[in-house]
Amino acid sequence: MFLLTSALLGYIYSPRLDSAPPRWVNFAHGLLLFLYQTFDAVDGKQARRTDSSSPLGELFDHGCDALACAFEGLAFGSTAMCGRTTFWFWVISAVPFYCATWEHYFTNTLILPAVNGPTEGLMLIYLSHFFTAIVGSEWWAQQFGKSLPFLSWVPFIHEITTYKAVLFLMVAFAVIPTVTFNVCNVYKVVQARKASMLLALAMVMGYLSPADIMGNYPHLVIVGTGLAFGYLVGSMILAHLCDEPKGLKTGMCMSLLYLPFAIANALTARLNDGVPSVDESLVLLGYCAFTGTLYLHFATSVVHEITTALGIFCFRITRKEA
Repeated sequence: MFLLTSALLGYIYSPRLDSAPPRWVNFAHGLLLFLYQTFDAVDGKQARRTDSSSPLGELFDHGCDALACAFEGLAFGSTAMCGRTTFWFWVISAVPFYCATWEHYFTNTLILPAVNGPTEGLMLIYLSHFFTAIVGSEWWAQQFGKSLPFLSWVPFIHEITTYKAVLFLMVAFAVIPTVTFNVCNVYKVVQARKASMLLALAMVMGYLSPADIMGNYPHLVIVGTGLAFGYLVGSMILAHLCDEPKGLKTGMCMSLLYLPFAIANALTARLNDGVPSVDESLVLLGYCAFTGTLYLHFATSVVHEITTALGIFCFRITRKEA
């Protein structure tokens, strides 16, 4: 709820994520992310304190985190005026999250590095929001060498916009080391079990658009893809909770079924003077409707089945017998 509010503020004041919102909006982004991180950290302690821990709690926690990647990506895109590049900020947050879930799926343990995304990573992001509330969003849109003059000597990076430089630095120093750590841990487990690493890697695996949907409709692109990602992560967590045999399940890929149609529609523009067979804004709305419906069906059906099987309630703690 915190991050959905933050994303909505970004949409109201920066529909294409390429214009500067009021500085109070940047401050609100930081405050809402701080509240999200705080509540995300204490919910497990509250569950254990009230003796209400359950598999549903794990599914809720990580399922909401998966959607949070999309909503906070939109909020940061608004703060840093990232425009179409916002999609790639979502990617670099979603890929490590997915790989951590993938590692947990195979190893049955979730080990975070000493410096990790849920703690230090989110702290850096909300501090960036607060910093932007002071200097203004335009700081991110100028050349990196002007934003940080003491680093103007760095070749290549000093000439590109600051938010793109941050994207490259995050990939190099955060995403790649984290994903490598996940793959190495899974490889050790797979080797010990004498299983197939290729089967494990099979679970890891827009610029074709003639209408520039990434630039014109960034919110729809990221929300639709974020819901598809949430479904994929939720399915993997559910398979882990149910102790299903390891491997890629057909059901996990349901959220990707719409993509071949969207890609084929974009390719028809190359055969039809740049005009796709179906208007791309309608295709994008259909994509969001498809992933939204699929995710809501998954969430409601799984919650109903787990609460029924365990005899618990979704948003209420069961009263204990005296």
